[in-house]
Formats: sequence, structure tokens, C-alpha cells
Amino acid sequence: MAIAAMIERLGARVIDGVIRLGTFVLFLLSALFYIVTPPYKPRLLIRQIRTIGADSLFLVGLIGLFTGMVLGLQGYNTLRRFSSEGALGTVVALVLVRELGPVLAALMVTARAGSAMAAEIGAMQATEQIDALSVMAINPVQYLVSPRILAGVLSFPLLTGIFDVIGIGGGWMVGVGLMGAPSGPFFNGIAQNMTGHDITTGILKALVFGLVVMWVCCYKGYYAARMATGVSQATTEAVVLSSVLILAWDYFLTAILL
Repeated sequence: MAIAAMIERLGARVIDGVIRLGTFVLFLLSALFYIVTPPYKPRLLIRQIRTIGADSLFLVGLIGLFTGMVLGLQGYNTLRRFSSEGALGTVVALVLVRELGPVLAALMVTARAGSAMAAEIGAMQATEQIDALSVMAINPVQYLVSPRILAGVLSFPLLTGIFDVIGIGGGWMVGVGLMGAPSGPFFNGIAQNMTGHDITTGILKALVFGLVVMWVCCYKGYYAARMATGVSQATTEAVVLSSVLILAWDYFLTAILL
């Protein structure tokens, strides 16, 4: 009997996991469907682009500056051991454009905009505002989720590009201005060694991260438990899961596009 009960509990957990995964995927498919289905809501899209993109600009730029400064400092000290200070610009640019730019920008936007988004939608779920939208014949997914996902897909590549440019500038400030690396080879190395494939890889990663972050944060908020700790729990789960998926997808995309 004990073995049968254990098998029964295991089976129930497997079935519950499959149901949750199916709901998770169907949630994304429905949101993508309503993006291209009228009526369109350009005001909602512009508002979310401002929230996700413009309001995150200072944070992303600040983190990009310090990231580039650290890369310039560490890169110079490492390359100096091999008398290769002229390659500093190439190292800083490639690391930022291919890896650190998309990943760190996505993590920062997740911490700022993603958490607020999950909390906002979770609060609407807890106070039954989402049910009120359905009563008024307004599709909640089309009104709340689709504009956020589209705004995230549009905003993340732009924020990543700004992160990369400011990061390269920070690397030049420290490597050339502070440590004394040669200025000409810094930019010549970037021009000669940076390829379209490197830039495309960073942009593609940013697109995927934007979709994943908005998907997870909207889902966690939309299905937040209607209890005292439901909103906080949904927000925490959204940030943690988004961060893990960003790093996991970064590995898979790097393995495919490398």
C-alpha cells in the first residue's frame, strides 16, 4: 500500500507539472495571437515601451558604464602580461556585444520593470480587476499581456545596444584614459574584428530575453494566488525564474550561434 501511495503521489505531481507547463505555453501562444488580432492598442504599447525601455535607460546605462570600466581595468592588466594591450578594445567590445550586454541588460530590466509588472498584474488579479475586464467584454490577455510582450521584444534590443555603446566607452575611459593603453589600436581593433555576426548574435539574444522575461513576469502576475502573500510570491517567482531562464537561454543560444 505504501508503494502504491508513493506512485500515486508521484503520478499526481507529474500530471500537475504537465498541466502547468501546458498552461504556461498556451498563455504565450494566446498573447502572441492577440498581438496580431484587432482591435489594436497603440497607446498601451507606447505606454509599456516607456515603462520598460525609457524608464530603465538610466539604470541600464549606469550598469553598462561600470561593466565597461571593470572590463577595461581587468582586460588591460591581463593583456599587459602578454604585451597585447592593443587588443583591449577588441576584448571589451566582443565580450559586451556577444555576452555581457544582452545578459546584464536583461537582468537589470527584469529587476526593475519585470518585478513591477508581475506585482501590478498580480495586484489586479488579487483585487479581481482582471475578472472585471472579462465582465466588460475586454480580453484580459489582449489588454494586459500582449502589449507588454511586444514592448519587451522591441525595447530589449535597444537597451542592449545602449548598454554596449556605453560599456565600450567605459572600457576606453579606464583602459586608455586611466591605464595608458594605446588609443588608436583600441578602436581599430573593434573596427577590424567586430563582425556582423557578433552584432546579430547580441541582438538575437536580446530579442529572446525580452520575450522570455515578459512572458514569465506576465504569467506569474496573471496567475498570482488571491491571498495576502500572493502578489509578493508571484513577484519573487517571476524575478527568480526570469533570471534563471536568461542564463539558460544564453548558454543554448551561444552554443547554437557560436
